[in-house]
Amino acid sequence: MEAPLTGGCLCGAVRYAVHSPLTTVTNCHCGQCRRFSGHFGAYTGTDRDGVELLESSGLKWYASSEIAERGFCGVCGSSLFWRARTGNSIAILPGTLDGPTGLRTVAHIYTAFAGDYYQIDDDLRKLETE
Repeated sequence: MEAPLTGGCLCGAVRYAVHSPLTTVTNCHCGQCRRFSGHFGAYTGTDRDGVELLESSGLKWYASSEIAERGFCGVCGSSLFWRARTGNSIAILPGTLDGPTGLRTVAHIYTAFAGDYYQIDDDLRKLETE
């Protein structure tokens, strides 16, 4: 990764820079991620301290469970982040990064909950749960 990578929402009300290394991409097929992203959720991770908000006027956080929050733009609705309520990590939806990123998808998780309208037919690692 050439630091910093930048990204943001559709309308520009949320912009960020990533100053720390990103993990490989994992696709999550759980029901919450499918509803949050409109399909399966693709995520890359980093340290929260490595993400700088350049513009945050539209950033909203939704407590999607007792353990996690999801960040989105309250203006245009773009899905941007996932974070546990504890710890120092944050997941970024890689589609919100300005390209190119150099990231690669390596796995699918929660495949037991995948939608019935698509197939997971690639050669990536697949886990029925996490």
